[in-house]
Amino acid sequence: MSRAFVKEGDGGLEPLPDLPISPHPNYVTPRGLALLQTRLAEAQARLAALRARPERLDKLPEAAAERDIRYLEARLRSAIPVDPSSQPAGEVAFGARVEVALADGSRQVWQITGEDEADATQNRIAPQSPLARALLGAEVGDLVIWRKPSGPVELEVLAIAYADPQA
Repeated sequence: MSRAFVKEGDGGLEPLPDLPISPHPNYVTPRGLALLQTRLAEAQARLAALRARPERLDKLPEAAAERDIRYLEARLRSAIPVDPSSQPAGEVAFGARVEVALADGSRQVWQITGEDEADATQNRIAPQSPLARALLGAEVGDLVIWRKPSGPVELEVLAIAYADPQA
């Protein structure tokens, strides 16, 4: 085999490409900021443990941890903390927990959080989501249209609160 096509080096990996950073403002709730800080500390601990391994032939896990740390540090640098208690009490804004009624009479509660904290399974949505965009600025009693891929859904805003019961 020709040695012309064999890359020789120190055995290290090139850094992995950075994770994509959202172009939207990085608003965070106090809970979301704490979660980012915890995730960064965990990633740093993971990297330290990987570097302490006696057998370090596989450098990919270290490169992935370094990439995750770069991402989390960037998200923390760009974080714009928003105290939900400073938001207007009578309308839906960032940090709000909003109770809505659907046309079938069922009720749901959603909280508008930062992108890194958003989790639909926990009813936490990012401000850029179609549901959050429909709710932002609404007041109790307002009817809003949530434009879903399956078609528009009318929601009535029943309650707005800014205290996070899981904080």
